[in-house]
Amino acid sequence: MSQIHNLMQQVRRCARSFCAILFCTDGFPAYPKSIIKAFRYKVKETPGPGASKKVVWPRLYIGTVIKRTAKRRVTEVVRRMSYGQWRKGKKLIKVSKGGKKLNTSFIERFNGTIRERLAPLTRKCRYAASKMTTVHTGIYLVGCVYNFCSPHYELSKSEKKGGRGFSCTPAMASGLTDHIWSVRELLTYKVAPPPLPLSKKRGRPRTKPLQNASLPNSPVVRLRKGALCASTT
Repeated sequence: MSQIHNLMQQVRRCARSFCAILFCTDGFPAYPKSIIKAFRYKVKETPGPGASKKVVWPRLYIGTVIKRTAKRRVTEVVRRMSYGQWRKGKKLIKVSKGGKKLNTSFIERFNGTIRERLAPLTRKCRYAASKMTTVHTGIYLVGCVYNFCSPHYELSKSEKKGGRGFSCTPAMASGLTDHIWSVRELLTYKVAPPPLPLSKKRGRPRTKPLQNASLPNSPVVRLRKGALCASTT
């Protein structure tokens, strides 16, 4: 449950604020709950003390696809909206060009690609990873090669069939690049390092304000004992 919640928080950070977004999940009941919990924002209705009201995004839609099987064959497919209106969900499907019905085939196909290209995720294999870092790094490598270096079959179809009409990768379709990358270009691409963390201030807080360095220091005038100006007598 915590892993699903962390995943939805990451999806929210990648999504544009208050945009229309459609999720398509399987029959696992934890998905809609985690999505609704992640895509909420606080609204303070009354001034003063008290907790803020949590409101779900106004253009959030969740579709659910349940496949019933018998003898390893799909006998029935149930499609329904777990959150939001079905009419608006259809419009988002049409805009995304991801088919005409609610389906989970795209993510299932991508899941199969990841399992095929990364040995530790293959079922009943002898290449189990001893560290989580190995799986984490391998998934990033396979995902980057998939998005930047591998032309997608559906995206490369002709425009009449819903494609782009040329060899196209998911990164090109998203507007991240304008050409197909090679694996060497991907591995040698220089990424800017993350900013250094701010150093913690130590000691007691300053009580006196700092002097402005741009202002000139006032000269110090010292008089000898018994010597006064004529204007003071």
